[in-house]
Amino acid sequence: MNKNQIPRTRPWPAGFPTSKALTNFADANCMEQLLLHCANAIQTNDVTLAQQILWVLNNIASPDGDSNQRLASSFLRALTVRAGQTGTCKMLVEVTDHDRTNLSLDTHKFSVIELANFVDLTPWHRFGFTAANAAILEATDGFSVIHIVDLSLTHCMQIPTLIDAIASRHEVPPLIKLTVAADASRRDIPPMLDHSYEELGAKLVNFARSRNVVMEFRVVSSTYQDGFAGLIEQLRVQQQHFVYAVEPRPSEALVINCHMMLHYIPDETLHAIPETDLTSLLYDSSSSSAGSSSSAAVSVTPTSSLRSLFLKSLRGLDPTLVILVDEDADLTSNNLVCRLRSAFNYLWIPYDTVDTFLPRGSKQRQWYEADISWKIENVIAQEGVQRVERVEPKNRWEQRMKNVNFQAVTFSDDSVAEVKGMLDEHAAGWGLKREDEHIVLTWKGHNVVFASAWLPA
Repeated sequence: MNKNQIPRTRPWPAGFPTSKALTNFADANCMEQLLLHCANAIQTNDVTLAQQILWVLNNIASPDGDSNQRLASSFLRALTVRAGQTGTCKMLVEVTDHDRTNLSLDTHKFSVIELANFVDLTPWHRFGFTAANAAILEATDGFSVIHIVDLSLTHCMQIPTLIDAIASRHEVPPLIKLTVAADASRRDIPPMLDHSYEELGAKLVNFARSRNVVMEFRVVSSTYQDGFAGLIEQLRVQQQHFVYAVEPRPSEALVINCHMMLHYIPDETLHAIPETDLTSLLYDSSSSSAGSSSSAAVSVTPTSSLRSLFLKSLRGLDPTLVILVDEDADLTSNNLVCRLRSAFNYLWIPYDTVDTFLPRGSKQRQWYEADISWKIENVIAQEGVQRVERVEPKNRWEQRMKNVNFQAVTFSDDSVAEVKGMLDEHAAGWGLKREDEHIVLTWKGHNVVFASAWLPA
């Protein structure tokens, strides 16, 4: 088809919104149906239908409109990017109104102070910080050394509050060892930091010193792409050193703090990778931790995934506590239409909440919505190793943890009260509910983020 040729008129598919329905610009259901039909048309290379729907979406999905319109605009942008990679639909990029659908994203690189203030604007991250810190304080009481392995999307922004809490509870605070994974492959995943982890570590050590807390900071080169294999190996080597040490070992708590980072570990099964490569990828703990009764070999099967193997490796470390905080949604489907539906019905929440804490036109709001748009583009436009936003729901993580012999720990009443106190500082739509041993952050009754604490069974 000539790209300048006006596409022929064709009937809408069954269930497609009527022209009358399209006049209701605020109708989120209408926009969702348009986006779903557009995704299907792009997948099937139906250029005519995709072009018709994109024309409608360009006229109703304003990037400066209400929350539903801005949400739809981000999905429209992501579909346009995907169309540019898909067969004859590449021509759709040329007919899209780029004044309304900017294909470039201006994601911001934060200074440490900017990021600290940014994550404090909303409970999206503070919920997990507060719940995790309360559980860590209870689980590590009485230890002279607290070793925290921080796998966090927010670059250790949880740690200053934890240092404050530890300092206030102890006349002689325990030594804090903080280990982080420096992952070059996550440089483009927001929020992005404009400092190296070495610079960040120096700032955290100085902050701890100002609170009379001694802290050691260590950076381990490791990536989510191989299930943090380098980090796991370093921790095992350290444990082996303690096993054979001549000097008495101080009481040390090992805390694995996973804050919205584990869903970047690939979730696919690994049947295509030779077993020998997988075994070397995830260092066999039976050979590296001789003499440690808590260690277990990593078993690789055709149905294994790096997520499950990573969790099994954690279990072999026999940690004092594992904290798992993540978004409660399912963005893992291999079917684009199913994935779009799940994403649309979850990611309306950050657009709906932003009006409660950031004014229109503010720089922080631009950064906030650019980060959401990045996530939407990754979920919709990317495939394979480039599609890293593979969020899993709480019940699936819960089953993964139980499968490798972790048991959930109920958050104490004091911990829950502390989280509720934090929520009181934010808009009335935020809430908290208990689900079994876990707690869940809600917005207008919808699940947003879950927090869970786990012990070796």
